[in-house]
Amino acid sequence: MRKIGITGGIGSGKTEIINYIREHHNARVIVADQVAHNLEAPGQECYQKLLDAFGIEILDKDGRIDKKSFAEVIFMDNRYLQMANEIIHPAVKNYILEAIREEEKKKTPFFILEAALLIEEGYMSIMDEIWYIYADESIRRARLKESRGYSDEKIDSIMMNQMSEDEFRMNCEKIITNNTSVEDVKKLIDEALGEQR
Repeated sequence: MRKIGITGGIGSGKTEIINYIREHHNARVIVADQVAHNLEAPGQECYQKLLDAFGIEILDKDGRIDKKSFAEVIFMDNRYLQMANEIIHPAVKNYILEAIREEEKKKTPFFILEAALLIEEGYMSIMDEIWYIYADESIRRARLKESRGYSDEKIDSIMMNQMSEDEFRMNCEKIITNNTSVEDVKKLIDEALGEQR
């Protein structure tokens, strides 16, 4: 089983690529953000720990962790962000390791993990290879404005907190350039997975 980690800056088109792999290749695809979100649900591993650490202010009216309120709290202070990461990241990693074991037993050809903090969280030691999805900054900005309605200020603040292009390139075995058409990038993915369509 080939274990591939996929990363890249915001707006590079990772979601589209992940969805294509999920639909057209025999792969188990996991998105780390979605795993984290599931583990924060009531009754799940991180829920009570986050509540104990940050209080009921982070809950919505239904008793679930409110993404917006939680983000406001943890981004107020780096210590809070670190506390949240110490609760969430190990739980996510355990989930992923268990999923890898399951898929190895099933002899699934590909295991794909998409995570924004793939490199920072040390997934390079777990994955066989890391792919960097690259797109020019101007293209990423245009996509974020069109698809998410983000302002220049919001885009600036997000990009400022992400790894630089040089850091991504230094830590990734494969670079997939996603500047042109959807069809072009699909061909690149098929080639990279060694499966022609």
